[in-house]
Amino acid sequence: MQFVSDAGGGKTWFRIETEGEAEAESAAMNHAVAKYFRREHASAVQSFQPPAGQAFFERDIGLKAHVARAMPLFLTLRDSEGAALATAMLPPQGKDDAAFRIIIVGPANADPYPDHGEAIAALGKHFGLTLTRERCFPYQR
Repeated sequence: MQFVSDAGGGKTWFRIETEGEAEAESAAMNHAVAKYFRREHASAVQSFQPPAGQAFFERDIGLKAHVARAMPLFLTLRDSEGAALATAMLPPQGKDDAAFRIIIVGPANADPYPDHGEAIAALGKHFGLTLTRERCFPYQR
């Protein structure tokens, strides 16, 4: 995981970078983020076009950087002890995209806003995004 930003109150946002980290997040949070991570990673890999004329054994140079730019950001909010509190999926590179469905959920897809609204607002401020409950929590009742 890669540090993204402090969220106040002893909470920190980290970027989920590998399938193993996504699997651990799914297990800790009792939700399916790993399924979405795998799907988005595969889509980013498939969209990679190696530079023309590159030797076969060099064709994947640049793939990792392309994947990092092309796939959504998967993030986890952790407390000072490392416990998972919320999971977020933001647009690629954290840049606002009206067509992208931002998702932020708590354990078992519960609403994270009552307990972690300030931390979510801090994440939004870090990326310059408006991360309201109405926009980001997919299970409105």
